[in-house]
Amino acid sequence: MATIEALYIFDEHNNLILNNVYTGRPPPPSTLLPLYLQQPSPRPSLTYITSTSPPTLLFSIIQDNLLFLSPSSSDTEPLLVLEFLHRVADALEEFLGSPLLASRITASYDVVAQVVAEMADAGIVCQGEANVLRDVVETGPGVLDNILGKVGLPGSSPGLGATPSSAGILQRPQQQALSSQGSAIPWRRSNVRHTSNELYVDIVESLSVTLAPSGRPLAAFANGSIVFTSKVSGIPDLNLNLSTGGKGAGMGNRGDQLRSIMERVVFHPCVRLNRWKSDGAISFVPPDGRFALCGYEADLLGPGSPLTTDQRSAPKLDLPAHIEMSTGLGAAGNEFEVRLTLPSSTRSAAVASLQSSLGNSSRPGAFRSTSGTENKGPAVEELTVRIPIPPNTRNFSDIRPTKGEAHWSLVDSCVEWKIPSKEVATISSAGAVLRCAVQGPVSDEDDEAQDDTATNGMTATTYDYDDDAPSSYQAQSSAPASRSNGAGETTGRARVDKNRDLMPTAAMLSFSVKGWLASGLKVESLLVDTKKSKGLGAEVKPYKGVKYLTVSKDRIEARC
Repeated sequence: MATIEALYIFDEHNNLILNNVYTGRPPPPSTLLPLYLQQPSPRPSLTYITSTSPPTLLFSIIQDNLLFLSPSSSDTEPLLVLEFLHRVADALEEFLGSPLLASRITASYDVVAQVVAEMADAGIVCQGEANVLRDVVETGPGVLDNILGKVGLPGSSPGLGATPSSAGILQRPQQQALSSQGSAIPWRRSNVRHTSNELYVDIVESLSVTLAPSGRPLAAFANGSIVFTSKVSGIPDLNLNLSTGGKGAGMGNRGDQLRSIMERVVFHPCVRLNRWKSDGAISFVPPDGRFALCGYEADLLGPGSPLTTDQRSAPKLDLPAHIEMSTGLGAAGNEFEVRLTLPSSTRSAAVASLQSSLGNSSRPGAFRSTSGTENKGPAVEELTVRIPIPPNTRNFSDIRPTKGEAHWSLVDSCVEWKIPSKEVATISSAGAVLRCAVQGPVSDEDDEAQDDTATNGMTATTYDYDDDAPSSYQAQSSAPASRSNGAGETTGRARVDKNRDLMPTAAMLSFSVKGWLASGLKVESLLVDTKKSKGLGAEVKPYKGVKYLTVSKDRIEARC
């Protein structure tokens, strides 16, 4: 059986803040860290190190600038160890808060030690749900006293008997029966109580799009996740139904339509897979609090998109913003232009995605759309364009944005153009334009050209005073001028060719849109099955809310 040998956690300065060995004699962290850092960036999640004895498989993840390492001297299933590291990070966030900071780990080491010990016993993973760890991990001001009491230290053990007959006998302190038995549901802690019963569904999609110079989409994907927040007492049994927004029509029943859009679906263990396979419904008993219910990938171009260069036959891609780039502009060919446009159809499509008639709650933000939300509609926010610049660029002589602000970062070697949210609505149909002029490095040819222009320009020629040939001098004097024009044209073409190497080859677009999903998915209904639920009265009607968010973090790339 695969085992976890050790867990090492380092802070952002590569200082060791946690060293926990489960089994065996793994290499120490002082040996593994230099071997990990010598790998070229970006470093893989699995590294095979042959310089140790025996050779070691080193698993690693990075979360909130903290480095998690786990060595293994035997052939181990990689997904098991990597999933364990992610579960440890999630469990620490559950107890210490997000983001996960090194100072929080060192200040609450008593809680961290319990979490790490409960998640694996002698290297065998025994508990991975952070929600259930609430039943077995003690928190509060008296944690250390309780831990010391369990080992029977003198003067601090409430478990030691007071009578002489029981002196010296170690006794475990009385635990609650519920804590010793654990929860009946592996992913939900027992005896959940909430004063306000609330259910929230957040669907977040991250776009990844590549556009050809002609504007034709080469690849377009949306990586989505459904984040669920459950604050309901007892054990609720829920049914979440999604709709495709008209996409996937003709693919059979609703389950087939959903599966045609939601590809590579990964569910939380609480989801009943049979219901998803049969009718496309997500039926589950949720953990308490916030958790990732589902992850998926959607191909925005569709599975049958033709691989052709014809722009007319290319599939249409509905994006909240489009960018176009033109290079080699100006007399010297040292200027480029980026045009940003916002299609008018995006707003109407986004408004349509919000028009949901779900639920019976009249509170703002619930499933039923109010008249105000229907008229308002989502808007594009955090609009940013990044243009990577070749490293041989010396400077920018001119940067002119029509909207927002733009600057050149020498460290990142890119031009960053930001448009505030209040100016996005003022972009007309012509769009916003960014014009830049680059300057390359000074070369020897430029120095020689400057030296030639600095001389007097006189040419020494020999001629005879011949009245019969008056045009000889004129022909000779006009020859240098023609040669000068030819040399100027050659120099101009050479300068244009030279500036071509300074032109960017792509531009990346970032934005966020609330209330709109690129895949067209939306929540149709969220129902509580009162017959299967336990501890939830029939008169209790949880408040339901849903939010949609689409983001792009430099993942929309327009090539030129």
